[in-house]
Amino acid sequence: MDIQNTCVDLWAQKSRILDKIVGLKYFNVYGPGEYHKDDMRSVVNKCYHQVKSEGSARLFKSDREGIEDGGQRRDFIYVKDAVDMTIHFMDNKLASGIYNIGTGTAHSFKEFVSPIFDALEINADIEYIDMPEVLKDKYQYFTEADISKLRDSGYNKEITPIQDAVVDYVKNYLNTDDQYLGPNKI
Repeated sequence: MDIQNTCVDLWAQKSRILDKIVGLKYFNVYGPGEYHKDDMRSVVNKCYHQVKSEGSARLFKSDREGIEDGGQRRDFIYVKDAVDMTIHFMDNKLASGIYNIGTGTAHSFKEFVSPIFDALEINADIEYIDMPEVLKDKYQYFTEADISKLRDSGYNKEITPIQDAVVDYVKNYLNTDDQYLGPNKI
């Protein structure tokens, strides 16, 4: 039991505002502005730099039968979509509860990094490396947001397809002189 969350829940219930609170659970957000995250940066960010310096990207091999190397799947969401979903709740004063912020579709790590090569207009070269022992028992092979509650709240915008989002991130941010400003440079 998480005592901090329990205290917040009890306070909200006692204050009779539980039906006026929105909590957001973000799934695997990537895109401009993640440079400060160091080792917790997205795989696209890390692999872009690997490709630029070494010519190839590195992904973990799979330790599970039936899952190919690079076939681990996550719900990756572009930061632009995550921000738009967050703003939706600022504008929607009737919503309350916990909402998942994701795409609702899991993609493999291989699908996630392949658009890097497309954006750079080079042949894909992905190397599969052994998963570190420290991660083997903890590694998540599948995450996917159920966004039905988000959709039910009135959010009906199209979510950027992973190919388009990664290409935008690489071309307009990572592969520029100023990764922070992107296409809207002042």
